[in-house]
Amino acid sequence: MTEHVIAVMGATGNTGRKIAEALLQAGEKVRALGRSPARLADLERAGAEVLTGDVADATFLARAFRGTTAAYTLLPTDQRSPDYAARQRQEGEAIVQAVRESDVRYVVALSSLGADLANGTGVLVGLHEQEERLKRLEGTNVLLLRPVSFFENFYGQRGLVKEQGIMADSVAPDLAAPMIAARDVADVAAGALAARDWQGVVVRELLGQRDLTHREIARILGQRSGKPDLEYVQLSYDEMAASLVQAGMSPSFARLYVEMTRAFNDGMVGTGTTRTVEITTPTTFEGFADELASAYQAA
Repeated sequence: MTEHVIAVMGATGNTGRKIAEALLQAGEKVRALGRSPARLADLERAGAEVLTGDVADATFLARAFRGTTAAYTLLPTDQRSPDYAARQRQEGEAIVQAVRESDVRYVVALSSLGADLANGTGVLVGLHEQEERLKRLEGTNVLLLRPVSFFENFYGQRGLVKEQGIMADSVAPDLAAPMIAARDVADVAAGALAARDWQGVVVRELLGQRDLTHREIARILGQRSGKPDLEYVQLSYDEMAASLVQAGMSPSFARLYVEMTRAFNDGMVGTGTTRTVEITTPTTFEGFADELASAYQAA
């Protein structure tokens, strides 16, 4: 009987690690890919084969994908990249070239709601381009997962909460948008990688348990972290870009980030989708909030 091996990119990240762990627990053979041997060590102890290298290196990826039945792919672009869009493009082209050369038959790719739009969405334009590359693969069945914002993104607010007692972003405070826990995305991806039960190119949106506003997020976290007066403050696009650069991110990324939040605010992304049982995932923000609140209290 042929042994099936599943490659997992970003195996030290929010979704990749959880996918690798779930597959190992299900008895699957996993090849975990990442940049840091030290951060992959626990997966290796759990039984994964680990490989480290540059995700923009098609030769490394082709070697990593060779002999696998399925692969989980994503664009783990460094937010400090001087030209964020160019780096996204380089990573995306390397992934597709490696899939083609290694003859992987099933690919689950992390994308985003809004990746159907070719322009005007900032960071998400790179995901649109990657979806188009993947769609052109011949003989490979591709599942495109489209969540939007991760609950885990709010870990980045810890310093601001500690120093200024507020949460802030350039997203409109009362804009209700789909948000999701990384574990729910990982569960869907791991299940698909193990089952390999689709044909051609399939798009699956993942909308979380319900739509949430940033004002509501601040209220829930304030209650859970002992900061009942915690407020969300909407920054201007220029203020938000400046704060990202001050935090160490590149001007290139900052510009694309605020273009993306403008697209959210203008209703370009996250609207028009009818929520169904199939695209609604189980983890509530209230259920996740205690983890975030602990991090805020420890900051």
